[in-house]
Amino acid sequence: MHVVLVEPEIPPNTGNVARLCAATRTTLHLIEPLGFRLTDAELKRAGMDYWRHVQWRRWENWNAFVGSLPAGAPLWFIESGGARPYSEARFGPEDYLVFGRETAGLPKELLERHCDRWLRIPMFHPEARSLNLSNCVAIVLFEALRQQGFSPDLATVKQRTAGL
Repeated sequence: MHVVLVEPEIPPNTGNVARLCAATRTTLHLIEPLGFRLTDAELKRAGMDYWRHVQWRRWENWNAFVGSLPAGAPLWFIESGGARPYSEARFGPEDYLVFGRETAGLPKELLERHCDRWLRIPMFHPEARSLNLSNCVAIVLFEALRQQGFSPDLATVKQRTAGL
């Protein structure tokens, strides 16, 4: 699995997502510009000592990230307003879960271009604008992992842990 944060702004959220990615052996992609420096103490504190266990990559911009993907890579865009709830999607082990900035979300043009892969997390209070970014990542990532039986590919686990 892959988690993609497009222009994240809040260090503790990104640190929490990094910690989640380490624990689930999920690759993290950070798309610039970032709203903080990667040396930020809050980022490190939120990620604790997990950063050394995270397989992650930093991308200059969305186009650089997309240009690196294999043809047909499955991208899922999680943002309010999507036609389908995340629980109706069928996730695979090489899928990319894409989340936007805390204050602005994902660009509308991107969502409209990929409306068939635009998912939402249901919220039940009419005045609730959004959930915390790291909570959203956890909700959708664990649904994707549940669908795969919570069983990581052992070859991938061995490859990723070889350097630890």
